[in-house]
Amino acid sequence: MSNYRYMRTLLMFDLPTVTVTEKRNYRRFVKYIKSIGFIMFQESIYVKLSVNSAAIDRMKKSLEKNLPPRGMVSILTVTEKQFGEIENLLGEFVTDIVNSDERYIEL
Repeated sequence: MSNYRYMRTLLMFDLPTVTVTEKRNYRRFVKYIKSIGFIMFQESIYVKLSVNSAAIDRMKKSLEKNLPPRGMVSILTVTEKQFGEIENLLGEFVTDIVNSDERYIEL
């Protein structure tokens, strides 16, 4: 089977996590999407490979049945070729944490 037949589904979500119930709903949703084959691409963005549009339609129906009560979930489906053309632009990683064995304490 050629690469052009494969599809990637990107699942993006923004779920509230203020209350205990919302946090539980968030964890359940993430556990569920992982159980059906999604893997984390970035924080709150998961991706899944599918072999055809029928599999994607079944997955969407399953997702609709397992949505959290609040928040937003978006789905974008692209071909494997389109997904392969993603360009990752990385900036400089800066941290305020000094990673050193040297200790300096001013009293």
